[in-house]
Amino acid sequence: MSRSDTLRAMLEQDPANTFARYGLATELKNTGDLAGAVHQFELLLQTNARYSAAYFHGGQTLEKLGQIAEAKDWYTRGLEATIAANDAHAQAEMQAALDLLG
Repeated sequence: MSRSDTLRAMLEQDPANTFARYGLATELKNTGDLAGAVHQFELLLQTNARYSAAYFHGGQTLEKLGQIAEAKDWYTRGLEATIAANDAHAQAEMQAALDLLG
């Protein structure tokens, strides 16, 4: 059983498992299934809208897909989430990503 199969099995048992959802999104991103990764990051954010890493890595994945406007949207929403969470480190990363896109 592959890593992604294991994570999918975990999600079948508990669709709200943020650890498994983030792991699957990352695995898909790393294996080149960028659209699948974005979908998993979206599902994760539906469960936990404050999961800042999902905004950041989802934005990076959208950039790889050439979807720059969508990436900016993700970074902007991530910036709002990091401000609300008072997470200065993640906030700085999100802002830097936005700044790079102009």
